[in-house]
Amino acid sequence: MTAPNAHTTVGWGWHGERLAAELIAAGKLIDPRLAEAVRTVPRHVFVPTYHRQNFDGSWAEYSSVDDLAAVYANTTLITALATTPGGTAVLSSSTQPGLMTRMIEALHLADGTRVLEIGTGTGYNAALLTRRLGEDNVFSIDVEAELVDLARRRLAELGYHPTLATGDGAAGLPEHAPFDAIVTTCAIPTVPWAWIDQVRLGGVVLTDLKPAPGAGSLVRLTRTAVDRAEGCFDATYAAFMDLRHSPGGTPAGFRVVRDHDEAEHRATGLDPNTPWTSLLVWFLASFDLGPEIAYGYTATQHASSRNAPTASWIATPDGSWAEVTLATENGGHPVAEGGPRRLWRLLEQAHSTWTALGQPGWDRFGLTVTPENQALWFGEPDSQHVWQLAPQ
Repeated sequence: MTAPNAHTTVGWGWHGERLAAELIAAGKLIDPRLAEAVRTVPRHVFVPTYHRQNFDGSWAEYSSVDDLAAVYANTTLITALATTPGGTAVLSSSTQPGLMTRMIEALHLADGTRVLEIGTGTGYNAALLTRRLGEDNVFSIDVEAELVDLARRRLAELGYHPTLATGDGAAGLPEHAPFDAIVTTCAIPTVPWAWIDQVRLGGVVLTDLKPAPGAGSLVRLTRTAVDRAEGCFDATYAAFMDLRHSPGGTPAGFRVVRDHDEAEHRATGLDPNTPWTSLLVWFLASFDLGPEIAYGYTATQHASSRNAPTASWIATPDGSWAEVTLATENGGHPVAEGGPRRLWRLLEQAHSTWTALGQPGWDRFGLTVTPENQALWFGEPDSQHVWQLAPQ
């Protein structure tokens, strides 16, 4: 579909004004020049259509010009889907505008700042950066050639011509380095050293560190030496899709059979919803669980409550699994664990560690990155509480 002309789509300007005002009121937009970009960059040009998932799991496509209020809401919009062996997968999205502006402001931009964006997507974020910094200072890369071509055309329609490239974002854009800042709209299990190497001394890398699915958040690193970058996590949780090194959908994943007859049974006092309600506990547990984790809820059909969840479960590719009943029995939740490792005990240990540390928030944790090593720490870099990230 051809993007609608921003200047002839009736009424969009009011929606841009409303979105900027909403983000300012929420404390997610402070810089006046970035606020001006939110008001004047038409999001619907970059998202002419978007997808919503129906209750039955199917997807429906919508036209943006039919509901500008939805497009200019502070919400993520699914913009591209792919068919994989595991079913339909999300290929690209337009990030929640409030998260975009919060991340851009975290870069502490000044006039003339050179920024590399990893994950072009629709091009909307590149447009905001271009409006704020000028096209000569904005660079963006994405693994999906079709998305880059669409973004380039839509940016050009508005008179913006930042440097866009197709390739593996993990490699950065060395031919245009050094940059003052690199910002990513994707999640990575460890920070590619190429990103640190391509920012100047004192430069910043802002990325979503996820050593395992759902386990991690935004971390802002400053390059403090030729061979070192360091910084703390953002106080507010955020999540992006994983960085892909090649175009197409995500891998199908793995399956583990949960055989209760062969399982070890016991009780736990830890909330079965912990992986979803205590994200820092899940993050700390991931260092023991490993980079590949499947998780979800077990649902049983009842006449009175169709597909009601009865338990949560986690599993790893080595065949280990744990299933925890949501209902309590005798003051605890029944646990079944099978395979070579006892996964729920790892969650319990992570919860005990987090509690012993005083149940801290994200911003009490930090990351140190060198060419040889990456380490999470609590409080200070020389803390006695350190977790090593597995090399990729």
